[in-house]
Amino acid sequence: MSEPRTFRSYDEFFAFYLQQHSEPANRWMHAVGTAFGLAVVIAALATHHPWYALLFFPIGYGFAWTGHFVLEKNVPATFGHPLWSFLSDFRMLGLILTGRLGSRLAASDAERRS
Repeated sequence: MSEPRTFRSYDEFFAFYLQQHSEPANRWMHAVGTAFGLAVVIAALATHHPWYALLFFPIGYGFAWTGHFVLEKNVPATFGHPLWSFLSDFRMLGLILTGRLGSRLAASDAERRS
């Protein structure tokens, strides 16, 4: 396996992360997986079954990796940058929920082209 790409900052990584999620269906797979995984964590804690919170990982990554391998046909950034990718899944979900993802994608594309 090749060496993971290096980044000078999280912002630089996030621009790359967005490029790796160019297919809208892949972004929605991530959003569904992250939201569903988060709902499972909340339910696990609310029902006093904290071990069930660990289901977040197979649920969240199951949706996300399916989106990468089947729809996007690329390797998930998680493999080289697990923490930044995990944080970026939540950041992208937040951008989707607030309706700001489109403008962030446009800004990211503009940065890449310059």
